[in-house]
Amino acid sequence: MTAKTLTGVALRIGFAASLAASATSHAYLYIHGYQHIPKVGTAFLVQASVLFALALLIVAGGPWWLRWAAAAMAGGSLVAFVLSRTVGIFGFSEIGWEPSPHAAISVGAEVLTVLLWAVPLVRISRRESATTNGSTREMRR
Repeated sequence: MTAKTLTGVALRIGFAASLAASATSHAYLYIHGYQHIPKVGTAFLVQASVLFALALLIVAGGPWWLRWAAAAMAGGSLVAFVLSRTVGIFGFSEIGWEPSPHAAISVGAEVLTVLLWAVPLVRISRRESATTNGSTREMRR
């Protein structure tokens, strides 16, 4: 197995783990009270279901666009978290890092998901930059 393959497998496993952590947290909160909150409870159930499915598909080697979907879900969750702590969302608001520890687990997992999504993009950007700079140098000679 090459280093590139090992890196890809590690990224897929990291992605799946971060998604599963967020999904587990959302499922727990849904079962333990959020199911009774209109709109928000349903959103938690959908979030948990979709993230579990994405985690399984990504770790199984699903197509690249699943990572984009996972990053979009994680980003949306982070926005919803901020809204729920500031102006509220669907008439629901919370304070600080409550419910503890699930708020911190979810935010940490979602930030990690977005960071893992960005890793290949940074690599591609660096590679393209190196190629462009190298070809520019050759043209000047």
